[in-house]
This record gives sequence, structure tokens and C-alpha cells, in this order.
Amino acid sequence: MKNPRIKVIIPAFNEADSIGLVIQDIPDLVEEVIVVSNNSTDQTEENARKAGASVLTETRKGYGYACLKGMDYVAAQQEKPDIIVFLDGDYSDYPEQLSAIIQPILQENIDFVIGARVDRLREEGAMTFPQIFGNWLATRLMRLFFGAKFTDLGPFRAIKYEKLLALKMEDKTYGWTVEMQLKAIKQKLSYVEVPVNYRNRIGVSKVSGTVKGAVMAGVKILGWIFKYSLK
Repeated sequence: MKNPRIKVIIPAFNEADSIGLVIQDIPDLVEEVIVVSNNSTDQTEENARKAGASVLTETRKGYGYACLKGMDYVAAQQEKPDIIVFLDGDYSDYPEQLSAIIQPILQENIDFVIGARVDRLREEGAMTFPQIFGNWLATRLMRLFFGAKFTDLGPFRAIKYEKLLALKMEDKTYGWTVEMQLKAIKQKLSYVEVPVNYRNRIGVSKVSGTVKGAVMAGVKILGWIFKYSLK
């Protein structure tokens, strides 16, 4: 794949302090950065525009809703991208590692790449116990039921655009990442994980930072896994 067209979708809810840093660290090879403000009440949208991103607003709360809004925006454009990258807006990921994440697609024709937040590259405290345990349980169940080799549900990920469309993504909230991985397995997409650094986020997590968020995310993730185990 020569001179690929790459777009980045960043769901963001009240990430005013971090969104500019995320955008500025994204490599220049990206054609467009799309920030989807998920009903933010701070300066997220203004700061994203100042940093050079295209800004959308999705008033329905939910990570999946924001991702789907970004996909609808891309689908309406005349020139379609080759690769879509998903990235969080809290600066916990290292956006400059996007170049490494897309390399398996460019060099090996891999369909789908997950940025795996491995222990040795993860800052102390960057992931909470519910996140660590949830990742362990979800990936073990995917291995048990489907023979999958995933070790993480990391949000930093890249996928060929045509393959993303074929997944027919539908989850609106916490199950977005695991839905993508399960559907990739079912559709026999080629996939790999690339180890990435992970640091403490700026601000408080809206999912792992609350008991309700952690419980709801866990229920959604396990629900998707058991749903697909019965198909």
C-alpha cells in the first residue's frame, strides 16, 4: 500500500486539557484528524479546532456513538481512506506510535492491528485493577471460545477502511472495542498486536474511574463475548 490515506477518529468527552496534546503528537502522514465531542461541556471542541482537527458533535452519550458518528462523517466524503485509526483523547496513548501501529498493514497486508498495553511499557497506575482484570478475563474467554490470540482490548487500533465497513459495527457504548475484535475473528480478518507505551491519562476516566462505569463496561464486554459464543 503506497501513499495510504489515513484518518484518525478520536472520541472525546471533556478532554479540554489533553486533546491538543494528542492532536499535536499525531504523525504528519495522517490526512485528517476527526475529534468527535461526545456532548462535552468544556473547551474540548475549541481546543481541538485550534490544534487543527475536524470537530463533530455527538450528543448521545457513549463511546460507540462517538465512533459511529466519525465513521458516518468519513462515509459521506467523496475520497475514502485506506486506513482508519482509533485513538483516545486523554493522552494515555502515545499518538506518535501510530506509525508503528499501521506498519503491519502497510508492510504485511494485515487487516487489523491492536496497540497492546503490555506491562513492561505501561506506566505505574495507568490502568486500574478493573481494567487489568477485565482485559485478562475478556481475552482469555476469546481464546477459549474462539481461539483468538488477543491479549488486550486497547483503544489505540488501526484497521483497513473496507474491512471496518464490513464489520457493520453497532455497539453504542462500552462494548465497541470487544465487538470489533469479535467480529474480526468471525470474519477471519488477519490481525496482530503491536506493543505500545501507556501512561496515566490527563483527568479522570469516565469508565474505569467510576464504579458504575467499570461495572457497565464489564457487563457489556462479557455480553458480547457470550453472545458470539452462541452463534
